[in-house]
Amino acid sequence: MLTVSDTIAIDKIRTTKYKQRDTMNIAFIGLGTMGTPMVLNLLKANHAVTVYNRTKSKAEAAIAAGAVDADTPKVAAANAEMVITCVSDSPDVEAVVLGPDGIIGGARPGTLLIDMSTISPSVTRDIAQKLAEKEIGMIDAPVSGGSEGAEKGTLSIMVGGEAAAVEKARPILSAMGTTITHVGPVGAGQITKAINQIIVAGTYWSVAEGMALGLKAGLDMEKVVQAVGSGAAASWGLTNRSGNMIENDYPLGFRVRLHQKDLAIALATARELNLPLPMAAYVEQIENGLIAQGYGDEDISAIARSVRAMGAIE
Repeated sequence: MLTVSDTIAIDKIRTTKYKQRDTMNIAFIGLGTMGTPMVLNLLKANHAVTVYNRTKSKAEAAIAAGAVDADTPKVAAANAEMVITCVSDSPDVEAVVLGPDGIIGGARPGTLLIDMSTISPSVTRDIAQKLAEKEIGMIDAPVSGGSEGAEKGTLSIMVGGEAAAVEKARPILSAMGTTITHVGPVGAGQITKAINQIIVAGTYWSVAEGMALGLKAGLDMEKVVQAVGSGAAASWGLTNRSGNMIENDYPLGFRVRLHQKDLAIALATARELNLPLPMAAYVEQIENGLIAQGYGDEDISAIARSVRAMGAIE
């Protein structure tokens, strides 16, 4: 239920003088490495965006670009036709959607929630059911493409939900991504993202092993990458992250700790289906070790640290 102070805050947002728009009012919750550039792309598409982020300083770039700040997810959602969430983990989505100041308390019937976080499929389905009781729709739309894709608006978006809701959201999703695939009912997007993260784990680990072999053998690694990248071994990870592994330097793209969280979701889903995933389990343990060593905020290509350590590569 909206309080008096909530209503005052909502009225203030409503009277904010946006430039003339013929697009949508969107609320966006979560302005991290991915969320901020996604909001900037929505603003470039001329949508009116109200934002909420727990750490206010992280919303500054979006506000400077024309977004309006809200004090709670509930207030942000009250004016919105669609609400987008992009936060770290299942408990975070539950808090911003179902908590005391959550979206469910402010959104009107007919509002559509687009969750672009990477979370548990079962938690997704539970949230969708609770929202449906309030006549609020939901689709899950996790993404792949990293911070580069978020900045360029070229994300691959994997969408679960009812067909009509997906089509309603498509114009908004198109401002943030170039490949939008409806993969099934609510929760299917999260399972598809789990598959994506399993494949990423295997690709990065194999690239790390390959780079380690070349380094140990004393080869010209620029030429090695050019050679193998032109054949069957070609991959996004090889093209974009082999340089990190060769230089042993891992500037942030997508954090180790977030990928470890994603693999834990994938493994939990696999256990529910009685499916062993030995490679994913191995890489998850490697990432647990990196996090314990203080490397959790490096790019996930930092799994090469473990291969280099095993081979005594300086």
